[in-house]
Amino acid sequence: MNQRYLIPLTAVFLLFLLAYAGVEGLGLQVVFGVLIPYLAVAAFLIGFVIKVKGWADSAVPFRIPTTCGQQKSLPWIKQNTIDNPNTSTGVFVRMLLEIFAFRSLFRNTKAAFNRHASNKLTYSWEIFLWVGALAFHYAFLVVLLRHVRFFTAPVPGSIQFLEYLDGIIQVGLPGLFISGPVLLLAALFLLSRRIFDAKISYISQAADYFPLFLIIGIAATGIAMRYFTKVDITGIKELTMGLVTFHPHIPEEVGGLFYGHLFLVSILFAYFPMSKLMHMGGIFLSPTRNMANNTRAKRHINPWNYDVPIHTYEQYEDHFRDKMIEAGLPVDKKE
Repeated sequence: MNQRYLIPLTAVFLLFLLAYAGVEGLGLQVVFGVLIPYLAVAAFLIGFVIKVKGWADSAVPFRIPTTCGQQKSLPWIKQNTIDNPNTSTGVFVRMLLEIFAFRSLFRNTKAAFNRHASNKLTYSWEIFLWVGALAFHYAFLVVLLRHVRFFTAPVPGSIQFLEYLDGIIQVGLPGLFISGPVLLLAALFLLSRRIFDAKISYISQAADYFPLFLIIGIAATGIAMRYFTKVDITGIKELTMGLVTFHPHIPEEVGGLFYGHLFLVSILFAYFPMSKLMHMGGIFLSPTRNMANNTRAKRHINPWNYDVPIHTYEQYEDHFRDKMIEAGLPVDKKE
């Protein structure tokens, strides 16, 4: 088996055991329920700001948008205003579709050699990656929003309505929230691509597997607490409200499974700014997406250019005129 995913898997399992054993065996509820969550949120906020500020301060001297369609050119040539926008409106539409619909993934194709056609290189539409990514991100968003109820009193009506929609199937008791299983299945799908797709596996590193295993662990422990084990929801609410109001309170009836779940969430928060998950903030600052491709209509001068001494052709000819005439080279002025 590949150690590039075995090591992250083992690490996540040991992290969960660390929290579970620390709470159940050593009584470290304050550490895993108060100190580590506060440190994780601080690391997330500080790291996120530093990362985004670093990107914002980076020089972008040239227009380098990804061009996936016809650029604005001659009047009789039809322009692709979304995939190659030349206006701010086109960029806004492109960003909107990219952020909320993952349009580039929707248009993604897979290249492979077709063994039934003499190994001819063929391209096919890879719709499953788009569906999996869309399901993963939106399920994750719904799960996060649903958890707002643990940090607010009273619970906002919008969150209650979201919970109603998420549990509209009304299966089982307690009722099934669709977002939980969808998040787990989508994360498993993305993980399976990295393990079983030879091309993806070849370029995947431990840092690619670690957040996936973290999210799978978070989803699995969350589902276990809701559907398979009994947890003190009132006690958890007291703990979370104490955290958000900066008056921490450790309930007595909350078990190690919850603290293991919370510890994995804390690790994900702290790890977030250092990982590829930062594409959540980076998409807004990506020069390949947020710039209009109007280089044919407007000259762009690098604002960081400094004045440099130049040597014009007239000065060059004045300096070498005699030698140029002697060599038979044409000159603008004979003297």
